[in-house]
Amino acid sequence: MSQNSSRSAKHNQSVIIYICAAGIFMLGMSYAGVPLYRMFCQATGLGGKAVQGHDIDKVEKMTAVKDRILKIRFNADVASSMRWNFKPLQSEVKVLAGETALAFYTATNPSDKPVIGISTYNVVPFEAGQYFNKIQCFCFEEQRLNPHEKVDMPVFFYIDPEFVDDPKLEHVDTIILSYTFFEAKEGMKLPVPNFMAA
Repeated sequence: MSQNSSRSAKHNQSVIIYICAAGIFMLGMSYAGVPLYRMFCQATGLGGKAVQGHDIDKVEKMTAVKDRILKIRFNADVASSMRWNFKPLQSEVKVLAGETALAFYTATNPSDKPVIGISTYNVVPFEAGQYFNKIQCFCFEEQRLNPHEKVDMPVFFYIDPEFVDDPKLEHVDTIILSYTFFEAKEGMKLPVPNFMAA
């Protein structure tokens, strides 16, 4: 009987260790999942993420597709814990595929304390994300606003001319660029894909 109870105790202990290890692994993957997914989406343009990085020669030599006007709408959100006021300065702009455009968002810290924010973005419809190229933006970088400070933040972008040749997007004339700001801890860095690092 003693030998059976000893085996049973070891078996129970092993099961508990495996369950704890699996729980710790799943917790770790839940924290790593968001940055890994973000890097994947930025690299591939899937999941509605705009493609970061661009070929300067391509931008300089690109010609606009004049027979297709696209409406780019802008959206701004803040996480529930974020104390900023954040909004686009224009609700939409009209651009041609192959034409660069500039838009601005504004953020205000109405609190009496400095607040550091960091933003993420997405593009809807998701299929358009691979053609939405941002030359300059404020995403994935810490933005510190002092008490009652207000800043305008530019987004310089273009829609790749190949957009007009994609049969999945033949009836799409409106694209939404949406940013969400989250409060960040001082020194917090989001992982940046290698192709974005300068």
